[in-house]
Amino acid sequence: MHYDVIIIGGSFAGLSAAMQLARARRRVLLVDAAKPRNRYAAHAHGFLGQDGVPPHEIVATARAQLARYPTVAFLDGEAVQAQPQDGGFGIVMADGKQVRGARLILATGMRDELPPLPGLEERWGQTVLHCPYCHGYEVAGNPLGVLAAHPMSAHQAMMLPDWGPTTYFTQDQFEPSAEDAQHLAARGVHIERTPVVGLLGAAPALDGVVLADGREVPLRALFVASRAHMASPLADQLGCAFDEGPLGPVIRVDDLKQTTVPGVYAAGDASTPMSNATLASASGVMAGVCAHRSLVMA
Repeated sequence: MHYDVIIIGGSFAGLSAAMQLARARRRVLLVDAAKPRNRYAAHAHGFLGQDGVPPHEIVATARAQLARYPTVAFLDGEAVQAQPQDGGFGIVMADGKQVRGARLILATGMRDELPPLPGLEERWGQTVLHCPYCHGYEVAGNPLGVLAAHPMSAHQAMMLPDWGPTTYFTQDQFEPSAEDAQHLAARGVHIERTPVVGLLGAAPALDGVVLADGREVPLRALFVASRAHMASPLADQLGCAFDEGPLGPVIRVDDLKQTTVPGVYAAGDASTPMSNATLASASGVMAGVCAHRSLVMA
């Protein structure tokens, strides 16, 4: 079957795009590999109307709502290849199945690469965290840490004292500038220059960190900026341009979520350096609406 729009990625951005197109009565195919970036988090927070709800439950509810629209179809699996075809786009799945659509929305998300410190991955999304707005409230009032992994890590440490007493671990690599050091001091942030070499406690809990000199620092949560990579090769295969964000590349889009390849739109974390459930959903709405408008104008 030939679809009006194929959406690759079935989390918040992709589902939001599909809803707009479903309500426009367009033939939509939602392709989902079921590997959302937020699968490590037990609950979504800061998402209006969904605060405290597990992400997989939000997705299940949205899919059930979409299934009531007769023009929406679902294809579970991984899309591994995309290319222009017959004035639209052809998609090849990992199992060899092929589908075609006039427009394509990439809501493919990102993959996080954590610093090579033992114990981080086992705690990711639980007590090793990336965003205080998403997870800070649940650990507030406890000793918190920022593991420097990026030049912007010092700025993250400046924000964190609103949630709890904060230690900034430079890892002997990301020494704050004189100006940043003044701001950190004004915020009551302790700067620790001896590198963290281990984590304490039975994962996913965190009791503290071990420093290279053997000292132990009690912590309830450790915030760290991951290096972000595209979770899918499709944008690169299609020839989409990328911009270098502070934590990794993002697909270049205009205000209408159009990529540099005509007919290809992008939404969610793959298209913005700001990672947030609400922003992902909003960008999916924009991508869905603008993909529909392009079909009408054509």
